[in-house]
Amino acid sequence: MNKKAPDYGLRIGKLKSGPLNKISDVKGVKVGHYTLDDGYNNTGVTVIMPTEENVFINKLPCAAYVLNGFGKTAGTIQIEELGTLESPVALTSTLNVGLVTEGMVQYTLGRCKAEGEEVPTSVNSLVLECNDGRINHSDKRGVLPGDVFTAIENATADFSEGDVGGGRGMICHGLKGGIGSSSRLVKLGDENYTVGVLVQTNYGALNDLIVNGEAVGGKIAKSISSDESEKGSVIVVVATDIPLSSRQLKRVIKRASVGLARCGSYIGHGSGEVFVGFSTAYSLKRDSKECFCDIRILNEDKMNGVFRAVAEATEEAVLNSMLCAESKIAINGERIHSLAEYAHLFEQ
Repeated sequence: MNKKAPDYGLRIGKLKSGPLNKISDVKGVKVGHYTLDDGYNNTGVTVIMPTEENVFINKLPCAAYVLNGFGKTAGTIQIEELGTLESPVALTSTLNVGLVTEGMVQYTLGRCKAEGEEVPTSVNSLVLECNDGRINHSDKRGVLPGDVFTAIENATADFSEGDVGGGRGMICHGLKGGIGSSSRLVKLGDENYTVGVLVQTNYGALNDLIVNGEAVGGKIAKSISSDESEKGSVIVVVATDIPLSSRQLKRVIKRASVGLARCGSYIGHGSGEVFVGFSTAYSLKRDSKECFCDIRILNEDKMNGVFRAVAEATEEAVLNSMLCAESKIAINGERIHSLAEYAHLFEQ
C-alpha cells in the first residue's frame, strides 16, 4: 500500500488516530473495491459495509447533509425523513449510479432471502457519486450491477486507498484524487470511542491546495498546468461507535466542511459536497413490535471532541486520497500528477 500522510511526517490535528487510521477502525466496518482499468475505462465502485449484520434488518442511525447540491446521489431522501441506514454505502461515478443501485438492491434482496427473512418490497440503497469524466469514458457506464457484489466480496478492514474503486478516475485540486480514509480516537467520560472518515475526492483548484497548513498548491502550479476552476464533487462518509441520534449525526457530519476548508476548498458552484454519517452503537430492528425504543445517546454538551475528530479525520482523509493515488493520463492526453511527486514541498 502507498504511503499516507503520517508516513511523510505530517501530523494532522491533535487527536490520535486508530490502529489502521481508516474508517474501519470503527468495529464492524469494512470496505471493498471493484476497479475497472482496461485501457479505456478508468472507474469502479467502492462499498462500505457498515456492520457484519444485515443492515436492512438491523437499521443504523444515520444522517445526510448536502453542503452544495451539484450531485446525483441516490437514497438521501429517506435517510432525511427516517434517520436510518438500511443498506451498505456505495461510491461510484456519476453515470453509474443507476447500475450500482441495481446491484445494491439485488444484494439486499438476496441476503434477506438467504437468511430466511421476508424479502422486502422497498429498499433504500445509498449510492453516492463524483464525475470521473476527465479520466474515464464515463458515457460507457463501465460498472455493472454484478461488480457491486465483487466489491462486497473484497471488503476488508485493511483496504486500499488512492485511485481504486470509485476513486479510480477522480481528480482533486488539479492532482490525482480518489479514495482516502482516516480515523480519530475520542475519549468521552471513562470510555474510548472512534470516529472514522472515508472520502471520494474530485474537487478543488490546484492553487488553493493546502497541506497541513502549508500553501503548496501555488508552488506545484509553477511546474504544471491545471484547470483553475473549483468544480467536481467530494463525498464524505463518517462512521462512529459513539451513541448518537440521527439529529446529532447531522451536526457531526457538517464538520467535515472544516476538513475540506483546511485543504483549501471554498465549496465552489460546480462542486457537489455530500456528507453521510452513521453510528454502529445501536440498531433499530425492522418490523419491531415494540411501541418504544430505549436508546442511549451522547450528552449534547460533550460534542466538541467529536466535532474536532471529524474535522481532523476529513482533512487527513483528503490528503491520503491524493498521496496514495498514482498519476494518470486523462482522456485528452494530459498527465494528472500525484501529490506524492511533490512530497519534498511538505515532507517533515
